[in-house]
Amino acid sequence: MQHDDPHDHGLAHDLGRLRQQTLERRGALRWLLGAGAGMVAGGSALTLMGCGGGGSDGSSTAAASTTGTTGSTGSSTSGCSVIPNETEGPYPGDGSNSANGSIANALALTGIVRSDIRASIAGASGVATGVPLQVIIELVNTNASCADLSGYAIYLWHCDALGRYSMYSSGVTAENYLRGVQATGSDGLASFQTIYPGCYAGRVPHLHFEIYRSTTTATNWNNKLRTSQLCFPAEVNTAVYATSGYGQSAANNAAISLSRDGIFSDGYATQMATVTGSASAGYVATLRVGISA
Repeated sequence: MQHDDPHDHGLAHDLGRLRQQTLERRGALRWLLGAGAGMVAGGSALTLMGCGGGGSDGSSTAAASTTGTTGSTGSSTSGCSVIPNETEGPYPGDGSNSANGSIANALALTGIVRSDIRASIAGASGVATGVPLQVIIELVNTNASCADLSGYAIYLWHCDALGRYSMYSSGVTAENYLRGVQATGSDGLASFQTIYPGCYAGRVPHLHFEIYRSTTTATNWNNKLRTSQLCFPAEVNTAVYATSGYGQSAANNAAISLSRDGIFSDGYATQMATVTGSASAGYVATLRVGISA
C-alpha cells in the first residue's frame, strides 16, 4: 500500500528521496512498504493543510470554534512530542526538484521571508483568494522540557483553493504564492497569513512545512531539519467548502477521511491543528511542533 502524496512523480523521484529519509520513522516506512510512486497566542502551535484539487476564489470565513483531537504519532519527551517526518510531496519548491525544465526553489526568491503569503513575489503578480486563514506554529524543544525555540525558520507551502501548487501546476507555473518563510520569535511562534487550501481527490486538506535552523540556512532543502504536514478538524473543512470558489473541494472532502488518508491514517495527534473562527470572518489555526534540538 502506498502512503506517499498522490501528487507524486513516481518511483525514480521517491527512491531518490529514500536515502535522505531513511531515518524518518514514518516517511521511510511508507517508502519501504509501498510500491514507490505522498492566532491565538500562548502555548498552542501550528496547522498544516493539504491541497490539490478544487475550485478557486473564495472570500468568507465563519464564527464557530473547533478543536482537533485523536490519534497518536511522534515520540513524546518531557510533555511534548516530536512531530513525525512526512514526505514533502512533489511540489516543495525548495530546490530539491525541477518544474518546467528548471530547478524550482522559492527559497532563493527575494522577499520569500514574509508573513503574508497570499500574493506572488519577485516579479510575479498573482494573488491567491479563498477563506482567510492565519497559521501559527509554536516550535518547541522536546529535549528541554518543551522550551520555545527562537530564531529557527519555518517554510510553509500549500495549494490554492483550486488545488493548484504555484510554480508547478498548469495555470500557475509563473506564480509563487502560498509559499513563505518566517523566523520564530522569542516565544517560539511563527505566524502566516494565508487562505484555506482546497481539497483534491484522495487527500484530506493539509499544509506542508519544513523546519530550518535559521532564515540564513532556509535557502535550500539540503539544510532542512525536518519536514511534516498538518491537518484540520473535519467540521471546519466542511464549513469552508460550503462557501464559493472551492470547485470540487466539497465532493473530494466528502469522499476521504483522516482514517483513510495516506499520510495521517497511522495517527495525527501531533499534527491536528486547533482551529477557531468562522467561514465568514476567517480562521486561526495553531499547533505546537516539537523537534529534538
